[in-house]
Amino acid sequence: MKKSRKSTKSTKKSQISAPEVTTRRSFLAKAPYILGGIVAIGGIGLLGVNKVRADLAEQDLSIVGSGMPVIVQVHDPSCPICVALQKETRAAMETVENSDLEYRVASIASDVGSAFADRHNSAHATLLFFDADGAITQRVHAPSDRDTLTTAFHAHISANK
Repeated sequence: MKKSRKSTKSTKKSQISAPEVTTRRSFLAKAPYILGGIVAIGGIGLLGVNKVRADLAEQDLSIVGSGMPVIVQVHDPSCPICVALQKETRAAMETVENSDLEYRVASIASDVGSAFADRHNSAHATLLFFDADGAITQRVHAPSDRDTLTTAFHAHISANK
């Protein structure tokens, strides 16, 4: 007589295990990863908040004419020349003390920035140099490299002391 084999399907069905239960030990083993993830997400969130705050502060144009020299970039966020000028301007601003000169951005994508650009008869990709009283002393059109801008910023500060 031939022996019949048992079907493997019936044995597999009987071997289905119960869902894994999280024990205290298994949770504690995963805790460093969970904590690390929370810290990483929190850090990314903090960087994002700081970036938004800095961008909002840069767009505050009310400082023009308030007793401090200001550089205002008339900026179009979708313009690659404007983005390159902004990068070079920020790099040049790192050589200047914050108490000597302020940097602001008049984005023509916003109503306030567009009105500012119109009021000062300026196109995008332009830096406007304002003295402490709010009068335009110089205009720089893009492209400009950081070395040229650094020299211009220091000259502007010296002229306003």
